[in-house]
Amino acid sequence: MVKKILLGIGAVLLLLVGYALYIFLSTSNLSPTATATYQGSSLKVDVVYSQPSKRDRLIFGAAEEGALQPYGQKWRTGANEATQITFSEKVMLDGEVLKAGTYSLYSYPGPEEWTIVFNSNVDYWGAGIGDPFDESKDVLRIKVPVMSSIETVELFTISFEELMDNNAIMNFSWDKTQFNVPVSKL
Repeated sequence: MVKKILLGIGAVLLLLVGYALYIFLSTSNLSPTATATYQGSSLKVDVVYSQPSKRDRLIFGAAEEGALQPYGQKWRTGANEATQITFSEKVMLDGEVLKAGTYSLYSYPGPEEWTIVFNSNVDYWGAGIGDPFDESKDVLRIKVPVMSSIETVELFTISFEELMDNNAIMNFSWDKTQFNVPVSKL
């Protein structure tokens, strides 16, 4: 009798683990992991993030319009795990200094400008539930202008455009929204 109970409990646990794994893998496929890298002669910048899809949704806009990411509300700047950015050297980002290291990145979208935040807490999943972005661990906040693009970008994308050695523009684009952050080694 005890063997049957233990076998039943084992089977239920196996099904629960299998289901949880299925949910995790199928959700990750909707927002695949991506990497954007800039390599200068001495400066290297790596960004690891997940790429959510537009899938015929309103991405940025007013909450009352049903936007996926309403203006003024904190966004993890990607999907799934927190977006992580690593700088090999001290850098200047849009005129502000940031030490070498690894940071999580989150943002506050707006119709005309975004606030981009670099936070020292890098080990968390998602956003919103219990707010893992502890603002007391914010290292740097910058404001950048937002631009509209003619073309729709289906997957949230971060990329780099080299200006000259150890100077680049970090581009963020999704849907018809784009913003850029100048990056230069100090």
